[in-house]
Amino acid sequence: MKIEKPRVAIQGIRASFHEEAALRYFGENVQTIECNSFKQTFEALKNKEADYVVMAIENSIAGSILPNYTLLLSYGFPVVGEIYLPIQLHLMALPGVKFEDIKYVTSHPIAIRQCVDFFDEYPQLKMVESNDTAACAKRIRDEQLTDTVAIANSLAAKLYGLDVLERRIESNKKNFTRFLILTHHDNVEKKNANKASLCFQVSNKVGALAKVLNIFAEESVNMSKIQSMPILGKRNEYNFYVDIEWDEQKQYDASIRQILKYTHNFNILGEYERHDEEQTPRPQKNDRVRKYINIRRNI
Repeated sequence: MKIEKPRVAIQGIRASFHEEAALRYFGENVQTIECNSFKQTFEALKNKEADYVVMAIENSIAGSILPNYTLLLSYGFPVVGEIYLPIQLHLMALPGVKFEDIKYVTSHPIAIRQCVDFFDEYPQLKMVESNDTAACAKRIRDEQLTDTVAIANSLAAKLYGLDVLERRIESNKKNFTRFLILTHHDNVEKKNANKASLCFQVSNKVGALAKVLNIFAEESVNMSKIQSMPILGKRNEYNFYVDIEWDEQKQYDASIRQILKYTHNFNILGEYERHDEEQTPRPQKNDRVRKYINIRRNI
């Protein structure tokens, strides 16, 4: 079902990396539903207050966001897409604030950790963790903090009128976060899927998991991700979350038929098109920022 202006629930506020991911995936014509937690995004979808959820699932430096795997299984909303977002972090402050005036640096703890090499040179600065990068930028603007800088993206600097003191302070310049796109079952559009997210359990016996993985290999299905999560209250039992990719549908169909024999509590969390950087709409930077600011000011 095509939605002209989708309501997209995100963890955080406008100009956060979650909203940037939503804009990249859906385009500029979206309505952002701000949520304080990932669980609230799922509740918004459950209560039909949102049409989609954009949720970070892993970062190339910080690794998997484990609680979000539990949300995937608990709520059962289908995954219909993914987007990889390059994480570029900038140091920003109120206009006129100089670097030597800074006493505090505030941001999400993961963002702070991703900039440790930069801040190793400034041990006098105190780090203040928060739950959202963009919220830190907004707080500086709202409270007119002249002794505090935020670590956030360029959208946050533009939206909240901050000056960028230092650009690209992240230690790893090739850092990406993977976001999943989820929706209601009745919003799912049939596409030529070439990727799937699965969840299953295997018996606690020698070679049980290996049998499943060998099936993927035999059918030329690529396993791009595997993540285990302990099952609460059950010793030595795990849910395995697996992402697989294929070139031909028959490869996927054959592998699923076979692994059903060796798994239990098997779930297909979603079948979708894998992210292809070359196919991702990439508006010109100046146009994108200008459109973004105009749209947000008119909401």
